[in-house]
Amino acid sequence: MKKNEHIAIIGGGYTGMIAAYELSKAGKKVTIFEKEDDLGGLARSFDIGNGIQLERFYHHWFKSDKHIMSLIEEMALTSNIVWNKTNTGMYFANNFYKLSSPIELLKFSALSFTDRIKLGLLTLKAKYVKDWKELESLSAKDWLIKNAGKKVYEVVWEPLLKGKFGDYSDSISAVWIWNKLKLRGSSRNKKGGESLAYYRGGFAALTSSLKESLRENGVKIETNSAVHTLIVKQNKVVGVGTSDGKDILCDSVLSTVALPILSKIINKSKFGSDLYIEYFKSQISSIKYLGNVCLVLVLEKSLSDTYWMNVNDPDFPFVAVIEHTNFEPRTSYEGKYIVYLSKYLPVSDLIFGMTKKELLNFSIPYIKRMFPKFNEQWIQDAYLWKESYSQPIVTKNYSQNIPSFKSPISGLFLSCMAQIYPEDRGTNYAVKYGKIVSEILINNNTE
Repeated sequence: MKKNEHIAIIGGGYTGMIAAYELSKAGKKVTIFEKEDDLGGLARSFDIGNGIQLERFYHHWFKSDKHIMSLIEEMALTSNIVWNKTNTGMYFANNFYKLSSPIELLKFSALSFTDRIKLGLLTLKAKYVKDWKELESLSAKDWLIKNAGKKVYEVVWEPLLKGKFGDYSDSISAVWIWNKLKLRGSSRNKKGGESLAYYRGGFAALTSSLKESLRENGVKIETNSAVHTLIVKQNKVVGVGTSDGKDILCDSVLSTVALPILSKIINKSKFGSDLYIEYFKSQISSIKYLGNVCLVLVLEKSLSDTYWMNVNDPDFPFVAVIEHTNFEPRTSYEGKYIVYLSKYLPVSDLIFGMTKKELLNFSIPYIKRMFPKFNEQWIQDAYLWKESYSQPIVTKNYSQNIPSFKSPISGLFLSCMAQIYPEDRGTNYAVKYGKIVSEILINNNTE
């Protein structure tokens, strides 16, 4: 790739920003096209008053998240990383259980003593998996039952898998749950306590610093500009067509958006008949996604003293209650209490189509059931955020479905959350995979 070549990046999430950052450092001309009014992707933020920024969807970092930490260190911003102790819990059979330490686990009366030990050993077993590929042909259900028993699965894991993946829960890969256990284990100290990292000023502050670096490197940022088509000549991508009617020529295109969005763009583009292109279109269409709705409550009182409360009750409309101000101090939010209610679901689900008022009214009886002291008058404000393509459905033998970073379409490259494997999506791996694809673009490799 020549130094003066122009790369167009579709999508301004962290993968797109990091790819632009690396490409621009290498002297490439880069333009980011983002359909929203700001960069950040799933880590975008919003104003909750007086200029205070909060993520639309809950975020934190684990101790093993070295890629995002290295980026922040390179930007000389390490002093903004704040480590906070956290706690986790579970709501099961109308009871709350704390599960933040080995002692609390031993008190988990929903399981027999033997099953508590089996549950505790799961993280250790995950740590000593030498090759994740050995798990690919197993479902999470089968692996969990094999390693912890049926009762542990039914009480702890089945409700969470069903709550997150619904009808797909029985086909989710063991690799997915193994990675979750490994991540949690990596953030615990010798006594079993957990610490997670946050960024001072929120992720919006980090995104702002990254945008500043991009602009200093000459990256052009086009917000409110969705790419609708690829400009094609002789089955080679030579540019992009945008929602504002512009055709921008370039030498290569990097797509960082969800595969269904890329599929729509390709289908609107004028390609000639080519078996490799048809196979590629079929491949990227085979990976399915779940959407997410996240109801963010600003309260005058706290619901509990737990940061992350898994809801192990399939009747509830959300799979977790995340009280953010039990992680990041509420002094960052003028004393307000911040709670996220999260639900993964198909976009065809009735809940996904609800308005903020409808979902809030629908959720309040469940909140009261969990927290009998809760009063609607505590709600100072509420926000509803939705994403159609929030979680790729990671089924057995998932690695066989992942497209390469360099597509069979000449001039088209891709790096998106569906390619993050065996890890799961998140800003840390967006940094990792943004760097990987930028190296491929720079070196014009054939991966």
